[in-house]
Amino acid sequence: MVHCPDCETSLETADDIEFVEVDAVTGFIKASKRFYTANCAACGVTIGSGVAGAKSNGGAA
Repeated sequence: MVHCPDCETSLETADDIEFVEVDAVTGFIKASKRFYTANCAACGVTIGSGVAGAKSNGGAA
């Protein structure tokens, strides 16, 4: 069983984790990478992070 290191809540289902997109930076190939943090849904502490590919259109409006 996995537990939050901060509040000791059991992390058993997808609802126990909150994924939050953080600032994306446009690189030299006109594609913005999407950075995410995985947070405990109970207390909000960040327990992981990652990159999930590129935004379409380089993140341009």
